[in-house]
Amino acid sequence: MKTNAANKVPRYDQLMNPAIRALRDLGGSGSVDEIYEKVVETLKLSEEILAVLHDPETSNRTEVQYQLAWAYTYLKKYGLLESSSRGIWALAKKAESVTQVDSKEVQRFVREVARKERELRALKQPQGENVQEEVPEEIQSWRGELHNVLTKKLSPSAFERLIQRLLRESGFIQVEVTGRAGDGGIDGKGIARIHGFISFHEVFQCKRWQGVVGAGEIRDFRGAMVGRADKGLFITTGTFSRDAIKEATRDGAPPIDLVDGDLLADKLKELKLGVITELIEKVTVDENWFTNI
Repeated sequence: MKTNAANKVPRYDQLMNPAIRALRDLGGSGSVDEIYEKVVETLKLSEEILAVLHDPETSNRTEVQYQLAWAYTYLKKYGLLESSSRGIWALAKKAESVTQVDSKEVQRFVREVARKERELRALKQPQGENVQEEVPEEIQSWRGELHNVLTKKLSPSAFERLIQRLLRESGFIQVEVTGRAGDGGIDGKGIARIHGFISFHEVFQCKRWQGVVGAGEIRDFRGAMVGRADKGLFITTGTFSRDAIKEATRDGAPPIDLVDGDLLADKLKELKLGVITELIEKVTVDENWFTNI
């Protein structure tokens, strides 16, 4: 049964126009995080609503993030948005004269295109072969699989060793796992080297989390790190609440860098730590080239 907060999460069709407005406010393009913040601000969504998870068993994404991902996908297929390999969304040329979309028209158009694509695939699909279910562009199946491995199949000590390796591969030196009872939640320490000249002593906490990390956890971590390091690093398989993000960058307090489940997945993929990317070569014959010989 859905909670009261879950029932108040806006649906993807209700997020289409707020997403377009957010991109306009950002100058026509923005990262997923920037668009999210603008949409949350515009709709004045409460922390309770923002904390609702889509599926705690398979993902660290909140329901708002999930619905926004579907909004991006529909708007892109309608021709109003475009995206880059760096995860940046932008208004397409078609959107220059569009101030408001009819979400029902967008749904009708995209579903009709999808129906025709399914029929075409069915003609080409060998009998008995399963057709993959469509998912939003922002939500890739490998992320869910990785989330499951990190939260359910790794022991706490193995996860700490993984983070130790990740930090070393990212340029940290003297990385130690020091987590022990009574250490205030500090799991390790290391030195971050910037361009080989500048260095920061950092302590880190790494949590296999299947929910939203709140401001309280950030405050507790800061309390434990004061006087022991220049900066803090909080790594989680979950996600951070808006209050947690504000607390991490609060003026006058030791800064804490936050790494959520999505950023953690991206770094593991980038560094090829347990995530393998295979590139498939596609060869196309250009008939026009031959006719112009």
